[in-house]
Amino acid sequence: MTPTQSPGRRTATVMFAFLLLFIAPLLARAAFYAMSDDPRSWRDADWSSTGILPAAADSAPARVIIFTGTAGAWKGIFSVHSWVVLKHANEPHWQRYDVVGWGQPIRINNWPVDGKWYGNKPVMLADISGPEAEKLIPRIEATVKDYNYSQTGDYRIWPGPNSNSFTAAILRTVPELGLALPSNAVGRDFRYGFYAGRTDSGTGFEINLHGLAGLKLGWVEGVEVNFMGLVAGLDLRHPGVKLPGFGRIGIDLPVTTALAR
Repeated sequence: MTPTQSPGRRTATVMFAFLLLFIAPLLARAAFYAMSDDPRSWRDADWSSTGILPAAADSAPARVIIFTGTAGAWKGIFSVHSWVVLKHANEPHWQRYDVVGWGQPIRINNWPVDGKWYGNKPVMLADISGPEAEKLIPRIEATVKDYNYSQTGDYRIWPGPNSNSFTAAILRTVPELGLALPSNAVGRDFRYGFYAGRTDSGTGFEINLHGLAGLKLGWVEGVEVNFMGLVAGLDLRHPGVKLPGFGRIGIDLPVTTALAR
């Protein structure tokens, strides 16, 4: 057996790949956080509206919007937080749905619909309006109502169910969006037990063990490997790489503004 074929060499190669793909990015992300002036406490953070959305009364069409914002304090090293905003046609008020880790998990309108999250400007992943949005809203509202982890004590920061598990559950009920949460939305892959089937976007296939390990192959998801809730991979549709802590690095993604099918 040649040295390049030895079990020891193969083990070393695997360990190096693991360190390069999963550990090194987190260490770099932690270093950036340590050197930043990001708020360390929710009391010090800015939660104000960014003005991205108009007043609901000034926007007649139905609308469905998916937001993410970098998670607060040390959690921002690992993950983003996600939430859903919607309104029916001619409705004078927005509805914002979040899941949080204290008290009753599902919160409605606890923060401005387009507010900063821990001082971080939110990123809009999808913005669907008009009849297409009206078509989605009843299913979204039903998913919120029937969410399996809505009782006090159900929330788990890792591997889930957490805020991203909630938003991912909503996306699975509206596959017409053809959307998946960012790879650093820790908790999005939480599924109880073992799962083999379609990805959240409905454009690929995944195998998943309780959100702790998995593999995805899809048009929207690209190629993703999940290890202990951390994701590394490649975006094939909009070229980019996916790294733990940083999420996706590459060509900017367009906001989803129309149903995929």
